Parts: sequence; structure tokens; C-alpha cells
Amino acid sequence: MSVIGDLDNFGSAARGRQSLRQVAEVYISKKPAQKTKQETPNETTKAVSKALLQETPVDVEEIPPMEQSALMSVVRRPLSPDARIEVPATWEEYEYAHEHLDNEETKYPRLLYDGSSKLATVVAAPTPLHSDMVGELMCQLSDACNDVMRRGGISETIREGLTRSTDTTNCTSADDGLTIREWDAALSYVINDEQTLTVAFEVGVSQTYKSLRAAISWCVCALHCRLGIDMHISEGVRGERPPIQYYATSENARAVVQRARDDLRIQLRQNPLGPLEWNGLTLFGRLRKVTIETFRNEDPDCAPDTLLEPAQSFVIVKDGRLSEQDVPPNLKDIVLGDCVPSRILSGSEILATPVDFFRRSWFESKIRTAILNTAVLRISRMTKVVTAQ
Repeated sequence: MSVIGDLDNFGSAARGRQSLRQVAEVYISKKPAQKTKQETPNETTKAVSKALLQETPVDVEEIPPMEQSALMSVVRRPLSPDARIEVPATWEEYEYAHEHLDNEETKYPRLLYDGSSKLATVVAAPTPLHSDMVGELMCQLSDACNDVMRRGGISETIREGLTRSTDTTNCTSADDGLTIREWDAALSYVINDEQTLTVAFEVGVSQTYKSLRAAISWCVCALHCRLGIDMHISEGVRGERPPIQYYATSENARAVVQRARDDLRIQLRQNPLGPLEWNGLTLFGRLRKVTIETFRNEDPDCAPDTLLEPAQSFVIVKDGRLSEQDVPPNLKDIVLGDCVPSRILSGSEILATPVDFFRRSWFESKIRTAILNTAVLRISRMTKVVTAQ
């Protein structure tokens, strides 16, 4: 008999033996007396009771306590792209969930942990809107820095020290385990195998502004980045979740997705910032607001969890339209010295040269493509092929 009970299962096993005892006693009381047996009912009852009271092996399938944690519940369920879910968890629960994901050998979801607040964050795969804008911000700033140095006569050897990275994880000690966080992208300078972080990037889609601001502040205060740049993207309401559509073959499913893409591309010409609809469903809501901000910290002794105020803030999109606010190409104060350590170009006036990297032209082009790809991704997720049983 296999008894599946709660954590330790001792109560379940005891209840199982009690039930067997009750069944046996009822059976004996109703069984007619047999002439071939001389045992009295009392003797038989004693014999059965003695057998039941003996140590009888009971197979118990124990469920590890960590399997029942709230964190594992979130990790195992399907997550919408760009979802970030904070779950109260101990360090041991985080380690168990992290090992589970390592065994699954999947890139997402990713797990972060804050040892001071005892919060684990489950991060789903990013949408194209998120990943494309992260990559574009990082590449545009990096390329602009290289252009400034090349025009200023800086050698190629020095220029090659400026490097890019994405989805980088950092661990810092905490009272209870480690604090494990990551940033979307960063620029750093590498010389003689020594890496210095200079600029961190964070893009928030389906993320609260407070959470995004805390993330970029941590990069500046805890990691001592010279500059932090964030972009907060707010999408309008899409309405009800699209139902799953089943198709007989993968060819049929791909054909449906392609037709939808063609239709959405036509809509995008009329609504470059959304909404995009298909078959009566809103696959991408109208962009409500897009802001870009810079963050700096001049206090080297500030606490790692200090919440900074933006140094500069500009609205790019408001209420589904491009904002009339002027966005300076260098966001008003970004210079080469923010991206390359001063010791590398010591005494050079080029460090104060503005780095003009932001252009409305590339922003409009890239965000339109990212909106389309995000809408198509949502169609793909609701398209399934019927598998043979």
C-alpha cells in the first residue's frame, strides 16, 4: 500500500493503520462462524489486532519540503514574456529552485535573490520589444564612443578596450546567503585583464517604474558604474488573453502566423506605435509612454540599495504619439569620460566631448520593428499543433 501524505507522512501512516484496523473489526463482526474453526470471536479479534499493531512496512512517498515552496510553484508554472515575479523565499529555497532550473538546462526563467529582503525574483524570457531596445541602446552608445575616439585620433588599441555585455550576473555577500542580481546590458573598459564597469542599461517592459529605478540605482551604487541609463516602456491594455488555436500540421500553424504578420505589418503603417489587432484580439496595445533617463551618484560611500533620483529625464512617447519634447542626442550630459575611465585618457580634453548617440530616427525604426515582432510572438504562443495520442 502506498500512502501519499503531507511532509513527514507520520500522521498519514497512522491513519492508514487505524483504517485497516476498523475494516478488519467490521469484517470479523459480520463474518459467520465456521464449524471447522474452534476459535472464538474474541481470540480472532486479538489475533488480527496483534498483527495490525506489529511494525508493518508502509510505503510512503515523501515530498521534499522545498518542492512545496511558493518559489517552486512560480518556477514551474508558465510565465508570460517579460514577467518579473517577486516571491518571499529563504536562501535554501532559492538554491533548491536554482538547482532545479540548472538540471532543466533552460535559459529561462532566471532566478535572482535579495538576501537582505529575503525575496527571490523569477524573470521570464524577454519580449523582442525588451531585448531589441536593450541592444540598441548599448550598441548606439558604444558606436558613438568609438566615433568620438576615432575622430580625436585615439589609437585603435585603446578603442578596443571598450566592451559590451548583456545579461550579466553579479553576486554580493549578504547576512543570509548572497544577493544575486543582473543587469540588462553594460559597457565596460578592459585593460590588462582588469574590467571596469562604466555604463549600465536597464529597460523595463511590463515592469513598474519603481522596480526599474531600483534596478538601475543598484547598478550605479552597488557596482559603482559611472552612469546608469534606463528606458521605461508602458504598453496600453490589451484586453482578454488570446485563446489557444490548434492546427493539424506545423505547416498550417506557420501559415497562420505568416498571414497574421503580413496583416499586422499593414496596420503598423497606420498605427506605428500600436495598437495592433488580429481576429478581434489586441496583440499589442497602444504605447502609452516611453521615457529615457540617466542616473549618477557622486557619493562613493552611499548604501548599495540607495534609490537615486534621475539626473536627466526625457519623454519620448506619450499617449501613443511621439512627444514634442526635445531629447538631446547626448541626453544633455553624457560625455566620453562616462564610458572610458579617466586614467586611460589622462589629461586629454577628449574626455569632456559629448557622446551624441540618441536619434529619434533609429528609435522610431527599431521600436516599430520590436512592436511588430512582439505581437507576432504573442500569436505564435497561442498557436499549437495537435499531437497524435
